Amino acid sequence: MKINKAFFLIGFIISSILFFEVAAHADEWDLRSKLTFNQPIQIPGNVLPAGTYLFKLADTNDRHIVQVFNADGTVLYTTLMAIPTERPSPSDDSVITLAERGSGQPDALLEWFYPGRTSGNAFIYPKQEAQRLAQDRQQTILARQTAEAGD
Repeated sequence: MKINKAFFLIGFIISSILFFEVAAHADEWDLRSKLTFNQPIQIPGNVLPAGTYLFKLADTNDRHIVQVFNADGTVLYTTLMAIPTERPSPSDDSVITLAERGSGQPDALLEWFYPGRTSGNAFIYPKQEAQRLAQDRQQTILARQTAEAGD
């Protein structure tokens, strides 16, 4: 009987360690990033007012569905479809690419890369809008804690 209790205790300790190891890497799974914009920013189908937002991958098998929440992650504002995109080298910080639209229109968020990754997400805009955005000047921003548009 003592042997069964010992095996049970060892199994419990091992499973507890594995559980806490997985929980410690939760941000790596969903690529959770807080981004702060100092002016309104366009995303597909919406314009976000200046502020802080939580970007993360949806909890699905598709690694290119991005959810945008309020800063503390309690209110979902939108879910965006994206396609994979690459950059030449990783950064220690989050990286975003904006299209500077000018003429009083908010800059448009085109791409988002999680720190340490060369692969990221390019947001899908309607075809005509995507063609216009492709002609706009694009700016890549490295963000330590936040990314500020319009600087």
